[in-house]
Amino acid sequence: MDNANSLSTPMTGGEKLCTYDSDPIVDPMQYRSIVRALQYAMITRSEIAYVVNKVSQYMYNPLESHLKVVKKILRYLKGTFDYGLLLKPYPALTLTGFCDADWASDLDDRRSTSSFCIYLGSNVISLSSKKQKIVSRSSTEAEYRSLANATTEVV
Repeated sequence: MDNANSLSTPMTGGEKLCTYDSDPIVDPMQYRSIVRALQYAMITRSEIAYVVNKVSQYMYNPLESHLKVVKKILRYLKGTFDYGLLLKPYPALTLTGFCDADWASDLDDRRSTSSFCIYLGSNVISLSSKKQKIVSRSSTEAEYRSLANATTEVV
């Protein structure tokens, strides 16, 4: 990985992971060790939370395609090791929230993923990306669930 090129994003937009899309990896313990280290890195690098959550769902039976995504995360971290969050004063303390849902994004159980980001002024104070507990029947239903999760966080 020392000679690997860095990446500007930890995961491409159209990339989907599932349980049966490639061959099992040779050393699953190495995969688990790297993913555990990435979970620790999430504490200070919140932008990798979504993709690390995705790859950690396959720790029991990792495949080659999952390992490729883990290597992409490492290449992203290599290229962005000097990045950080800029917290700056903002004269008006306005509370702003954004939310979104990815309808039926999980190819294994067809559950949607809800995400939200809450700002106080220009600073992020809360963000989350979670798989919804039940299967949504439409994209609108998935979006409403995401909105409800974000509203609950604000209140």
